[in-house]
Amino acid sequence: MTKAVLFDELGGPEVLRLAELPLVEPGRGEVRVRVEAIGLNRAEALFRSGTYVYPPTLPGSTLGYEASGVVEAVGEDVDGFAPGDAVSAIPTFLMTEYGTYAESAVLPAHALVRRPNGVDAVTGAATWMSYTTAYGLLVEFGRVKPGDTVLINAASSSVGLAAIQVANHLGAVPIATTRTSAKKQRLLDAGASHAIATEEEDLVKEVAAATGGAGVALAVDAVMGPAVNTLIQAVAPDGTLLLYGWLDPTPAPLPIAPDFRGRTIRTYGFPELTLDSARLRRAKHFINAGLRIGSLSPVIDRAFDLTDVVAAHRHLESNTQFGKVILTVGR
Repeated sequence: MTKAVLFDELGGPEVLRLAELPLVEPGRGEVRVRVEAIGLNRAEALFRSGTYVYPPTLPGSTLGYEASGVVEAVGEDVDGFAPGDAVSAIPTFLMTEYGTYAESAVLPAHALVRRPNGVDAVTGAATWMSYTTAYGLLVEFGRVKPGDTVLINAASSSVGLAAIQVANHLGAVPIATTRTSAKKQRLLDAGASHAIATEEEDLVKEVAAATGGAGVALAVDAVMGPAVNTLIQAVAPDGTLLLYGWLDPTPAPLPIAPDFRGRTIRTYGFPELTLDSARLRRAKHFINAGLRIGSLSPVIDRAFDLTDVVAAHRHLESNTQFGKVILTVGR
């Protein structure tokens, strides 16, 4: 038997429950992982509440995109993994088919990556959603070059902090935004060259001061909503605004820059990278290299035990965290 988190109805964190389930053998192309740590994502809270991009299958829905642990068993036609291998899960599957919130999880082999030597389970569970997102934004689509200035909003999130590190890894200059000054110093300590409290400071003026009036080469937006009209004013001519999140559900207007010199505006979805084998291969090499040399290192906000999953989701939705919220799995 194995413990797993399930939910039978849509709602708040309180709908999550811990259940005892039979241990399942992996099928063709699958691997069973003894889970040691689980990374929590906003996507799972949206999935649980029924506001994600696809709905759960109820009752008895599982959830979870990220985990790290040790291979217990492999199914047919699985190459490259064997019992005892330390692995992490990359979110390249649907939560209606697989989930990671469990003591043991069966996952598709294509969603696993070997954990580099010296990388512990908590780090492995905190890495792949945030750093793959940041890699796609800055490298594959943002095409950031050394010396470029990058504006990162909602920067205290796990993706925001990953983007700061990726920008520094590339030799770029990260400018971080947060709503109030409470997290400004922590963002500077995390590697941001500048930090702007958008409810207390004028974003456009602060970016102009930081860039000598030039504006940023790239802005990555986790929020959207009407604020995109302000964000575009901080982007340099010939720069890029990448929209990848929707924390503000208010309709976002087509942003118009102060002048009509060209700026590229596009949305970015995680599957654009994870469903493209060449892009995903490049992301794996980039991220594992950063983990090995220490230039990429997830910031952990707080760890909860799997049995405290309801409290963990409440904390996730409090918007007070700085970095990644983790579940650890004790037996």
